[in-house]
Amino acid sequence: MTIETDRLRDRVAAELLRARERTALLTEAVDEDDLTRQHSPLMSPLVWDLAHVGSQEELWLVRDVGGREPLRPDIDELYDAFKHARRDRSALPLLTPAEARRYVAQVRDKALDVLDRAPIDGGRRLVADGFAFGMIVQHEQQHDETMLATHQLRAGAPVLSAAPPPAAASVVSGEVLVPAGPFTMGTDTEAWALDNERPAHQVFVPAFHIDRAAVTNAAYAAFIDAGGYDDPRWWSAAGWEHRQAAGLTAPAHWQRDGDGWAATTFGRTAPIVPDEPVVHVGFHEASAYAAWAGKRLPTEAEWEKAARWDPATGRSRRFPWGDEPPSARHANLGQQHLRPAPAGAFPDGASPLGVHQLIGDVWEWTSSDFHGYPGFAAFPYREYSEVFFGPDYKVLRGGSFGTDRSAIRGTFRNWDYPIRRQIFSGFRCARDA
Repeated sequence: MTIETDRLRDRVAAELLRARERTALLTEAVDEDDLTRQHSPLMSPLVWDLAHVGSQEELWLVRDVGGREPLRPDIDELYDAFKHARRDRSALPLLTPAEARRYVAQVRDKALDVLDRAPIDGGRRLVADGFAFGMIVQHEQQHDETMLATHQLRAGAPVLSAAPPPAAASVVSGEVLVPAGPFTMGTDTEAWALDNERPAHQVFVPAFHIDRAAVTNAAYAAFIDAGGYDDPRWWSAAGWEHRQAAGLTAPAHWQRDGDGWAATTFGRTAPIVPDEPVVHVGFHEASAYAAWAGKRLPTEAEWEKAARWDPATGRSRRFPWGDEPPSARHANLGQQHLRPAPAGAFPDGASPLGVHQLIGDVWEWTSSDFHGYPGFAAFPYREYSEVFFGPDYKVLRGGSFGTDRSAIRGTFRNWDYPIRRQIFSGFRCARDA
């Protein structure tokens, strides 16, 4: 055993603990009725998410990596995300909140014992560099963000609180030119990168302009007030059909407030903050705004080049600001604040070209369908991403205020249906040079 291996084990243990502390915060903030209730057909009951993170941890760390006997094989199907749609999960014979808490605690004890004993510094690919443990850390943090989105949809008195995001010393606006040329997209070196982020490959991107900041509440309100939701010129055929069928007139959780707008955020209603990124808009809304503004959404390759490419060296960085992990001075992540921060609030997180807040605040819609990169190979199972490839899903990038630092990087890819708005989604615009 080496010093590096000891450090890796310590890091894994700390990340597992951080994720579990957040899970506990989200599930202990509400009573048992709220834990078991279906707050929206789009989301699972919170108690399902709680037991599901334990089930995945048992499957991968306890049974696969550790080779231990199953704790609860009888519940495998209940917590298989592919077996039951979210809208149907409240009708299943789920573990009670007390049973779920006991189960995830038992799994964690066994997983930590496996961590102490399993080889994690080479050999089998699943455990090399602690990958299986990193996958489970990211999985739990992703479900924590999902549970945070469920909290946003629940009715009743507020139960979550956090400090407001930092103010911006100066508001960022305008756009930058990203010159034509190749860059390295994806990664071969990020130890905990998931299969859809691999392999690294060269992509030539024509010159384009991209907004320095995500589209703000004030800018989006101008689109609404200009009749943007009533004019089919700005919408794709599919987007206009959905806008009409769903009766969309504004971002989710917005309501008129005199001559302006207010938004309800985790049970609290207040006037929108003009310089904060708009959140809870779907792909079709983002595309319509961009068309109205005379622009378009960036492709996924354009977004990643703007976020990672360093013009001084030609190298692709891990993050817009460099290779060091995110900190509180770089980005709005990890539920430290319960809303996006104003444009320009994190100058230390800007890219070399001067593009701000590409990491954190809001997931940013791109115009790209979700596909594997050239040379893609599913690992460790097809259902992580390969089964979602195709035109049904659009790629989002960059993470949100609800995304944990362990589950985001310049190469990380998220995807969802273009009609989805319950996620913490926004966008920025681009245009051809």
